[in-house]
Amino acid sequence: MPSTETNADTPEDSSPRRNWARWLAPLLSVAVFTMVAIVVHRELATHSLKDIALALRSIPTDSIIGAAILTVTSYALLTFYDYLGILYVGKQAAFPRVALTSFIAYAFGHNLGVAAFTGTAVRYRMYSAMGLSTLEVAIVVSFCASTTAVGLGLVGGTALILATPGTTAIHLGHAWSQLVGWIVIGAVLAYLAWASLARRSVFLGSWELRPPRARIALPQALLAVVELSVAAGALWLLMPASAEIDFLTFLGVFAIGVSGGVASQVPGGLGVFEAIVLLAIPRVPAPTLLGTLIAFRVIYYLLPLMIAAVGMLANELFLQRRAIGRTGKTASVWITPLLLPVAPQLLAALVFVAGAVLLVSGATPSVDSRIHLIRAVIPLPLLEVSHLAGSVIGVGLLILARGLMRRQSGAYHITFWLLLAGIVASLLKGFDVEEALFLAIVLALLRLSRPAFYRPSSLLSQRFTPGWLAGVGIIVGLSIWLGMLAYRHVPYDNELWWTFAMRGDAPRMLRASFAVIVVLAGFLAMNLLRPATPDDSAGTKIDPLQLRKIIAQSGVSVANAALSGDKRLLLHPAGDAFVMYEVSGRSWIALGDPVGPEERREELAWSFRELVDQAGGRAVFYQVTTANLPLYLDLGLSLLKIGEEARVKLTDFSLEGSARADLRQAHRRPERAGATFEILAPEQLDAVLPSLRNISDQWLEEKATAEKGFSLGAFAEDYLRQFPIALVRVAGTPVAFANLWPTASCEELSVDLMRFSPDAPNGTMDYLLVELMLWGKAQGYRWFNLGMAPLSGLETRALAPIWQRLGGFVYRHGEAFYNFEGLRRYKSKFDPEWEPRYLASPRGLQLPAVLLDLATLISGGVRKLVAK
Repeated sequence: MPSTETNADTPEDSSPRRNWARWLAPLLSVAVFTMVAIVVHRELATHSLKDIALALRSIPTDSIIGAAILTVTSYALLTFYDYLGILYVGKQAAFPRVALTSFIAYAFGHNLGVAAFTGTAVRYRMYSAMGLSTLEVAIVVSFCASTTAVGLGLVGGTALILATPGTTAIHLGHAWSQLVGWIVIGAVLAYLAWASLARRSVFLGSWELRPPRARIALPQALLAVVELSVAAGALWLLMPASAEIDFLTFLGVFAIGVSGGVASQVPGGLGVFEAIVLLAIPRVPAPTLLGTLIAFRVIYYLLPLMIAAVGMLANELFLQRRAIGRTGKTASVWITPLLLPVAPQLLAALVFVAGAVLLVSGATPSVDSRIHLIRAVIPLPLLEVSHLAGSVIGVGLLILARGLMRRQSGAYHITFWLLLAGIVASLLKGFDVEEALFLAIVLALLRLSRPAFYRPSSLLSQRFTPGWLAGVGIIVGLSIWLGMLAYRHVPYDNELWWTFAMRGDAPRMLRASFAVIVVLAGFLAMNLLRPATPDDSAGTKIDPLQLRKIIAQSGVSVANAALSGDKRLLLHPAGDAFVMYEVSGRSWIALGDPVGPEERREELAWSFRELVDQAGGRAVFYQVTTANLPLYLDLGLSLLKIGEEARVKLTDFSLEGSARADLRQAHRRPERAGATFEILAPEQLDAVLPSLRNISDQWLEEKATAEKGFSLGAFAEDYLRQFPIALVRVAGTPVAFANLWPTASCEELSVDLMRFSPDAPNGTMDYLLVELMLWGKAQGYRWFNLGMAPLSGLETRALAPIWQRLGGFVYRHGEAFYNFEGLRRYKSKFDPEWEPRYLASPRGLQLPAVLLDLATLISGGVRKLVAK
């Protein structure tokens, strides 16, 4: 675990504690799944898995083909959800690219239902290549979710209203069902009326809902109804004739089942959808109906998942087709650079599914037609070992999927060999060719994405989130329940544990389930009982020489802010990178991107995120660059543009030419008044420090302000002694100064404190900056960083997000509080290149609290925040 440096007391609000609220949704998922298992177990009280298998095999081939065709149609219609969403944000995109993105996102989302795994990550990776911003992608994702909700409301409500008495899907009675239906329909119609006719947005806390207008809202509703009807039709074709339920009522059952699966937060709605359909259609024997539902889940869920995985790789190959053609290198060399932002999420999902497949396979009987072949060629001891190994490998893959999502190299290597072993075990324990083929496809995709997994952290260094623990628990519980269901008619006794036979599937299931529980419990015990992260207030301080070495090699001047003494540091175990941060309220705010080699940044960002999570705080990254935006999305943070940073390219900087006439005049004015410029080394400062203190005090008094902190340094002699000082004198008397933030690579030069006395000639700041740029150019620096212009460059158009428009309004009209436009104009005279800077913070209603904590931190406290 990285070590920490503390330079201030830890606020009470940030003392380590568990955030109990984050356990609510996972515990709800587990509770819902448990109730579903009880319901299904009761429905199958007199049946076995063989009855379900017989029902599955009895489905006509033409019904399966028809369901497959409707599945293709359903996913094709889903692509228009995304297309309408892109129109909603005012963008244009090629439909084939939108269709591919939509298909991949929905195929993964339907199976897993975990946003961190799927929809947002896939859409960001592929839509950003089409020119959509992060916020625009988030709006598209929200639009797609609202389209699904509209379809479920219209279809479910209409079915409840028009269904034949006695056949209502939720067994409320005809009158109550109609009432519920009218309420749902009324809510949807109210939305459509607002979306079509309203001209103003609706604000829900920090969320803004913009009316999409009739040209989008009406097609949205029609599309949602048609798509949901087609998806329901795929299951309808598979239903047995004994169902005796009209399609309209069945459509209502389907809509309620989908809604229940979504609300339960169980991955893919697994079991919840099936239980609702079982309860709603009691005429069909439970085994027959479950066989139909299993066939539907394979056709509508699992097959698209595999096609989407292949399609994702095909998309990356397409994006790199020119590079591949030019070099003739293997595909794997070129797939991974573009796959880096999204490969971990997709492969983690596939490995998680692979683990679930192995567990379910280990808990259910072998295929009868293959038992004779197994008996002829595989010795009993090898069969027993393979069966046990398959289940243990399955739970191992569930655990490792978390490490893959975090790009851990150790997780990659172990997963690779476990998948290989799983293929062998699948063939040896029952000639499960289909299972082995699926594992082989996952293994091939993993191998092609090898460079995406480069983080060297230990698997035991990660703590599992409540959601992940719930997902693993549900899958393990499902496999054990299926095993108990499959062998419920086998009389249990203690001897069963020690029975070894070719047809001894029940004893093998018991031993495998016990091994799975032991392995999982052991890993969780190691994870939960390992030494806790040290209290941040008791961290070890970083050696100053080591710290300065990291800063000098970083290439970014803001890294020098770590020397101010008002920030804590999270050091990488390798000792060559760090995150600088401070705690304000419940917000743990990091300044800039992680400092150090590029390969360390992701590891450090995750370590910081986990440290904050353990303390129950909010992880925030302030003034981050565009280069690392995908990293912060992977951390589960949202992005808010907060301004633009001005950087002057020193290789092109000069005072020559007509364009620089005003700057030349401003530079010469102090020279005519006798101003001189010099650079003082740190060891030369003692003689002038009293003068610098006097200049600083006069400057603060004239500006009627107090010292700031965090992103800016404060006047402190120990702090200033660490840097060269640019000094302006008039007649030998210091009148202005700035401390330099250099970089050893000469990549960037900047200043922190820059202050002048009332006696300084007019234009002294221009003179100081010009001299610094000319000096930096002579020293070989590439860039001079003028710092950020807060709130500049924000969108103010009607379709821009609310925070962008609010920031733009403050930028234009907030001169009484801060000279926003004036600062931008002043820096523009040096002809800089403007680069956007972002705030990465938790989503939704936490943003106002984050902004307040940030303002309080920079101002040095609440009292200074409200003072000018």
